[in-house]
Amino acid sequence: MGKKKTKSTTNSKNGKETKGKSSKGKSTNASMQSSQLMKLFQDQLKDIYWAEKALKKAIPKMIKKATSQKLIDALTSHLDETENQVNRLEQVFESIDKKAKAVKCEAMEGLIKEAKEIMKSCDEGAMCDAGIISAGQKVEHYEIASYGTLRQFAETLDLKKAVKLLEATLKEEKAADQKLTKIATEVVDLEAAKEEAL
Repeated sequence: MGKKKTKSTTNSKNGKETKGKSSKGKSTNASMQSSQLMKLFQDQLKDIYWAEKALKKAIPKMIKKATSQKLIDALTSHLDETENQVNRLEQVFESIDKKAKAVKCEAMEGLIKEAKEIMKSCDEGAMCDAGIISAGQKVEHYEIASYGTLRQFAETLDLKKAVKLLEATLKEEKAADQKLTKIATEVVDLEAAKEEAL
């Protein structure tokens, strides 16, 4: 009977010890996950920061090649927005006490390269405008995905200022995409159809 009591006490102690380790393990795991998410958040910030700065150089080339006034106006307006978006990203970096740093975004580099190839391969006019819109919307969709993810990361990490800044840019990117769709359906598609008929 003495042995049974000792065994019971030992088991009880082991149970408490296991429970204590489990609680500590959960706390450590949550902390590690938060740290890893913050690193991922920062990496993605550097990625989109490079992308926006690259777009500041690419959009003027699209404007120069475009012929539809509505498309030119939309691209010019978005160039101004891109300037503001770069500034917002710098504020996000500042809000987490990090220096703004750009790390090459392979995806955006590929999208810009594709846009250049489209502009080189088509004659100036409606069809080229259609190509520019196509390339522009691919860029917008990438940015919408990037800012949507970043905003969610910021929310999970409870970075309130970052959430507001990223949400503002996300709304702009969605609006820019919708504007390009409208131009494509109202102006470019009609003009392209006319060219084909001729």
